[in-house]
Amino acid sequence: MTRTNSTDSDGGRGREHPDQVLSTLQRDGERRWLYPTPSHGPLWRARLVVGWALIALFTALPLVEIGGEPAVLLDVIHRRFVIFGAVFHATDTVFLMLFLLISCLTIGLLTALLGRVWCGWGCPQTVYLEFVFRPIERWVEGSETERKRRDEGPWTVDKAWRKAVKHGLYAAVALGLAHTFVAYFVSWEKLVEWMTGPPTQHWGFFVMMAITTALILFDFAYFREQMCVTICPYAKLQSVLMDEDSMIVSYDPNRGEPRGRRSRAQIKKEQDGAKLELGDCIDCGACVRTCPTGIDIRDGLQLECVNCTQCIDACNDIMESIDKPKGLIRYTSQRQIEDGEEANILRPRVILYSLLLAALMGIFGFLLYAEQPVSVDVRRESGASYRQLDGEGQPVASSVQFRLRNQTDQTQSYEITVEGPEGSSLREVDDLSFELDANEMTRVNTWVLIPKRHFGSEGRAEATFAIRSDGEIVQKPSLSMQGPITHVE
Repeated sequence: MTRTNSTDSDGGRGREHPDQVLSTLQRDGERRWLYPTPSHGPLWRARLVVGWALIALFTALPLVEIGGEPAVLLDVIHRRFVIFGAVFHATDTVFLMLFLLISCLTIGLLTALLGRVWCGWGCPQTVYLEFVFRPIERWVEGSETERKRRDEGPWTVDKAWRKAVKHGLYAAVALGLAHTFVAYFVSWEKLVEWMTGPPTQHWGFFVMMAITTALILFDFAYFREQMCVTICPYAKLQSVLMDEDSMIVSYDPNRGEPRGRRSRAQIKKEQDGAKLELGDCIDCGACVRTCPTGIDIRDGLQLECVNCTQCIDACNDIMESIDKPKGLIRYTSQRQIEDGEEANILRPRVILYSLLLAALMGIFGFLLYAEQPVSVDVRRESGASYRQLDGEGQPVASSVQFRLRNQTDQTQSYEITVEGPEGSSLREVDDLSFELDANEMTRVNTWVLIPKRHFGSEGRAEATFAIRSDGEIVQKPSLSMQGPITHVE
C-alpha cells in the first residue's frame, strides 16, 4: 500500500507528506482541524436512517423493560448483568466467557466480510458526531468555509456568541447522553431516584454525572476524529482481521489514473467521445473535502478510513456531473481492484469464523436453556479442616458455607438438608430455611456432623446435600469432607 502527496487548489488536503504519520497533524506536529463538507447522496441518507434508528435504540435499551428488568443493565458494583431479560452474575463465568468470545468472533466475521462497516455505520462515536454534533455546529456556525474563516480570524462578537450557543447546545446534549450512559450501569429507576433526591444524599452521583458529561463534551467538541485515529484499537486490528477479499471503500486507480483537471471544453470533448489520455479522476478534491478523518482515499487503504462512504457519494456526484460512470470510488475488494476478480466470500477464515460462531452460540443457548432455577456453591470454611467432638462415638464436625442464588423471576422458599453419609446431620449457624427474592443471592453457614466411621483409611467422606424448594429437591450438591483416619477391618 503506497501513499502519495495529495493536495488540491480548493483546500481539500490529505497527508501533506508521505512520511506524515497522522492525517490530523500538521508537519510541525500541531493539530490540523478538519472541516468536512457533507455529501448528501444515497449512502449518506441510508446512514442517516440507520444512525437515528441506532440513537433511538441506544436511548431505549436501559429504559425499556423486559420481564420487569431493563433490556440492558450492567450493574458492575453488584456484579449483576441483564441482557435482554436474561440475568447473569459475576459467578456465571462460563456465560460471560462465551459472550465475550461470541462478541469477538462476530466482530471478526463482520470485518472479514464487510471491512470497517461498524465504524462507519454503527459506532456511537461516528453516529453521534456525524448526525448530532456536527449538524448542530453547521446550524449555528454555518458552512465549513465560514467556520474555517471565522476560526482562523480574530475574536469578534459574532464569533463569540456563535461559539457560546454551540457549546451550550453541546453541553445540553452531552448531559442527556451522560444520563443515558450512566443508566446502563445503574438503571433509570435508580437514576431518577438520585436526581429527585437531596443532592447532599447523592453527591457522588452529581460528581460522577459532571465528570461523564465533561468527558462526552470533550470527546465530541474537541477530540472528535482523533478518537478513531489515535485511540480506538479496532483500526489497528483491521489489518489482521481483513484480507484481500474483504469489502472496503476504495478508489479504482486503474480507471482513475492518470488523474488530471479538465477545462469545460475538455469535458465537452470527452463527452463527445474524444480521448484525452487521462483517467476519470479530475482531481477535484471532493473526496478529500468530505472525509471526516481527513484522508485522501486515493492514497489506498488507510487505518484512518472508517468506511463512512462519504467519498463514494461525493465522487458519484462529480462523475454524474461530467457524464462519467459512477463507481470510481466504491465498495469493493482489494482483489477486485488489483486483479479484476470478484471477491471470494466463502474463504477459509470466513468459514472458520462462521463455524466457531455457530458452535459457541449453540453452546450458549443450550446452557441458557438448561440453567438451573437455583445456583448453588458449597465449600469448606477456611481454618481447621474439621473438629473431633469430645466423647466416645461423637461425630466429626466441619464448617461449610452455601452460596445460593435464586435464578427465577419469582420469590422462592428454600431449605438445606444433608442426605449422606448415613447418620449425618446439620447444626445450624444460620437459618437453614429461608426465602430469596428473584435473582437474590445469600450465604448460609452451618456445621456438618458426620459419624467418624465414614472417613475410612483415607480420612475422607463424601457429604451429599439437598436444596429443596416448596418440598421438591432442586439441587443435590456434594462436597468431599476431611476427617480422622479410621481403620476398617
